[in-house]
Amino acid sequence: MAINKLEELLKFDYEEKMKLAVVASHDEEVLEAVSEARNIGIIEPILIGDKKKTKSIIKEKGLRLQNCEMIDESDLTRAAEIGVRAVSEGRAHFIMKGLIDTSILLKQILNKEYGLRTDSLLSHTMLYEIPSYHKIIYLTDGGMNLVPGLEDKVKIIENSVKVCKALGNDEVKVACLAAKEKVNPKMEATVHADELKKMCDNGKFESGVIVDGPMALDLAVSRHAAEIKGYNSKVAGDADILLVPNIEMGNGIGKSITYFAGGKSAGIVMGAKAPVVLVSRADSHEAKLYSIALGSIISKYQL
Repeated sequence: MAINKLEELLKFDYEEKMKLAVVASHDEEVLEAVSEARNIGIIEPILIGDKKKTKSIIKEKGLRLQNCEMIDESDLTRAAEIGVRAVSEGRAHFIMKGLIDTSILLKQILNKEYGLRTDSLLSHTMLYEIPSYHKIIYLTDGGMNLVPGLEDKVKIIENSVKVCKALGNDEVKVACLAAKEKVNPKMEATVHADELKKMCDNGKFESGVIVDGPMALDLAVSRHAAEIKGYNSKVAGDADILLVPNIEMGNGIGKSITYFAGGKSAGIVMGAKAPVVLVSRADSHEAKLYSIALGSIISKYQL
């Protein structure tokens, strides 16, 4: 049964708690979300960072994290290395960004000696619960890849499909977004979308995945718009994944959902050996908690 409300992430079967390595743990908002996730029974954290500051926040906020594992390391690069090694050596199942620049953490994740790199591509998948849409929608990639090429988009789709499958979606409908539905050689997004559709038709993606495009956003999410425009597609009006052609479109759609449509969200970085929870300081407490739960579910799914 597919998860259709983000609140359901918190009610998942967490019989086996996943271990979460929190890098640069001396972050008030992150610790609050980690504490709640632990209290619900979702994760068991390993807090890596400035121990004195971390303990001070825990005490001041009354968080129930006093007896969890803590590793004292104020140097951010070293803290990131410790967190990545914990995952690569099997002492943690996934990793979360605390009070550290994303670039520092990602550099350690991609370290050739002990990092978490694979033959895939790191990409960001956001989940949105929107009052006006009938199910959770997955948006990729509005956070990492600037202007992905065709093969990059194949890997981005594969990463997002893993997220969908982990949440119980046996069939995954992917809409390759562009500004129009007809292929135009001058518009790379339409060319790539057409190629991705052909790849899917030829069995490139795993069973249950339907890739279609090019299509504008209205066709992807509105059956009414598709009917009016005569656009016949299994994906139209029922898309699970919105594949964007560049980071600007992804960023714009995502922020519009949050600030104009009142959408709830969770996000995860895929393509490494383990999920990476990268939260923004502007994200709500709710979004941080949902993202931790999402990372835990995917970690368990990939075991």
